[in-house]
Amino acid sequence: MALHWDDFRLVKAIAERGGLTLAAEALAINHSTAFRRLAAIEASLDARLFERHRSGYVPTAAGEAMVRAAARMETDVATFSREIAGRAQAPAGELRVTAAASFLSSVMMPLLGRFCDRYPQIRLDVVVSEEALNLSRRDADVALRATDGPPPTLVGRRLADIAWAIYGRADASREIEGRDWVAPSEGVGGGRHFRFVQARAGKDRVRLQLNTVLGLAEAVESGIGIAPLPCMQGDATPALARLAPPEPELASTLWLLTHPDLRHAPRVRAFMDFMAEEIAPMRPLFAGARPIT
Repeated sequence: MALHWDDFRLVKAIAERGGLTLAAEALAINHSTAFRRLAAIEASLDARLFERHRSGYVPTAAGEAMVRAAARMETDVATFSREIAGRAQAPAGELRVTAAASFLSSVMMPLLGRFCDRYPQIRLDVVVSEEALNLSRRDADVALRATDGPPPTLVGRRLADIAWAIYGRADASREIEGRDWVAPSEGVGGGRHFRFVQARAGKDRVRLQLNTVLGLAEAVESGIGIAPLPCMQGDATPALARLAPPEPELASTLWLLTHPDLRHAPRVRAFMDFMAEEIAPMRPLFAGARPIT
């Protein structure tokens, strides 16, 4: 039988996930279908693609070669998709945007509402993720990221400087020493917020960790502990107060990024121009330009 793109996708998914069950879930097919298709592919090639172990499926030399071919094909498909998307003439169609949950809830949603009013022919697909999605694979078309070093493979705009400071309840003590803390976990922001809290609080004083910035302000407001927060979020919460000036070591930059092949696509250009225009007046708020009260 002739091999098809879906055959390569199946073999790659099995290799990446170590077995049929997770691969089938990723491809939205059932386990028995994945089993039959793998058997048919191996029969067609007259080669065993995986060694079946109790711990999972391990690719043979033939399987590894097919996985490499699948990766090249996936790259070619993504490149073709970007090239076609970049040739569109009007700001219309689907636009996939990724942003962290905290930014989406505190800042972005009103902006998206106004964008939808201005561009009714663009359909937004928002992917909420704390991780940096792969724009080269079209996991997203545009990314809003807080980072000091955007990947060199992407292009975009620097929108604002993001200041962080330590916040506590406004009706509680303004002291920092001896307080309990709330902290982003080590996987957030490269771990620098986690290390910042650990250096000041010690392990025993961290009462709650979150794997996202979303919820930090609510945890502080609930009285669990003090925490570093983006100034724009902390200053917008009446029940909270800054306990110290912004911390330079926690500062970052907000970037709007896309793949070079997509930067001239009308819907991408429309979104990037719109967000830059909307966020420009908000830069002092992002930068924490407000005195401690």
